[in-house]
Amino acid sequence: MDARTPKLRPQTVPASGAGWRADAAAGTQRSLPEVNATVAVPVFGGHWARRLLAFLGPGYLVSVGYMDPGNWATDLAGGSKFGYTLLSVILLSNLMAILLQALAARLGIATDRDLAQACRASFSRPVNLLLWFVCEAAIIACDLAEVIGTAIALKLLFGIPLIGGALITALDAFLLLLLMNRGFRFLEAFVIALLIVIAVCFGIQIAAAAPPVAAMLRGFVPSAEIVTNPEMLYIAIGIIGATVMPHNLYLHSSIVQTRAYERTDEGRRDAIKWATTDSTIALMLALFINAAILIVAAATFHSSGHSDVAEIGQAFELLTPLLGLGIASTLFAVALLASGLNSTVTATLAGQIVMEGFLHLRLPSWARRLVTRGIAIVPVVVITAFYGERGTADLLVFSQVVLSMQLPFAVIPLVRFVSDPNKMGKFAISRSVAILAWIVAGIIVALNVKLLFDTLFG
Repeated sequence: MDARTPKLRPQTVPASGAGWRADAAAGTQRSLPEVNATVAVPVFGGHWARRLLAFLGPGYLVSVGYMDPGNWATDLAGGSKFGYTLLSVILLSNLMAILLQALAARLGIATDRDLAQACRASFSRPVNLLLWFVCEAAIIACDLAEVIGTAIALKLLFGIPLIGGALITALDAFLLLLLMNRGFRFLEAFVIALLIVIAVCFGIQIAAAAPPVAAMLRGFVPSAEIVTNPEMLYIAIGIIGATVMPHNLYLHSSIVQTRAYERTDEGRRDAIKWATTDSTIALMLALFINAAILIVAAATFHSSGHSDVAEIGQAFELLTPLLGLGIASTLFAVALLASGLNSTVTATLAGQIVMEGFLHLRLPSWARRLVTRGIAIVPVVVITAFYGERGTADLLVFSQVVLSMQLPFAVIPLVRFVSDPNKMGKFAISRSVAILAWIVAGIIVALNVKLLFDTLFG
């Protein structure tokens, strides 16, 4: 046999490692126990391509969060107002994401704990409750963006009013349940198929926009104006918040454990290598899509003098006449709907991981989804009723800035864990990688402090 059938294993994590609190570690349930170690992996010595294919999947689920409807709002606003300048922010945030997601995968594989479980096994109960609350707020902010994005897509494609579209999104509470019942590989295939749809839609639009290559490449070079211009910085931090998403770190540290790799030092080392490769490839696709949204906005709107386009509805109306491509607007809306559906799946999964990891509280998937989605629907309906579409556009960008503000609460514990030999043993990251990771965490904190200062006193 060239693939191993997953074996039944005890559903508790061994309380190994002096760095974990013994009382919290004992009896900890496996992360996502219903799918933990259910995907077969080829035995050692098999062809590298088959091993890569076996690990291909979790990275794409994670990459969904890097191209959800919240990214669209910040990328459209940045491209239409400032041209290609903020491409450097997208590149920087994507490089940050590649590093942080690799660390999240390492934590999950090396310790048999997701990030929420690791926090629970390290910090006091008050600190854990604070971290849980902050993460739940991030998931609600993300879900807010998904509700708005999906509702807008339904309106653009089918003429359904925004309030009606927002209420319809409650029905997708059962989508994850349906997919999980078919198996984790089926869920991954569903997500990857929608990602391909999004990539194709934007590939066609970039070809139609024909952006100037020189100006586009200059946009990937950082500019001091990004920090000195408060308006540009606000959108830049929104892009970082929309790209490096806090709940993705919890998600990735859990779903990498769905692979039935050998739970030995050699098996874990091999799994870390392939899981990192998987997430890096997937996040390069996310980089393409995020950059494509901004490039299309810059080439279509900024260059034609429409620098005030920050709403998805505006972009939909202007794309076809400005690009001269009859299906441009339809492709844009189809990609938006695919993005909203994909984000629904991953945010629900992350919510389950966070609740079970921090609180040991298990809710049925449909109940968890209805609660989270209900909390997100209410402000969308209220804002739409009082302020119309403009209000939802502002709410969408604001939700991404809120996400960015939550990042330190996930990033700092993650970096602390993976750089601690007492917790990670021989899988602790090297000093050079730890320094780089702390620099990334420092950049995120510094940008957030500056944003707060400018918001309160600017």
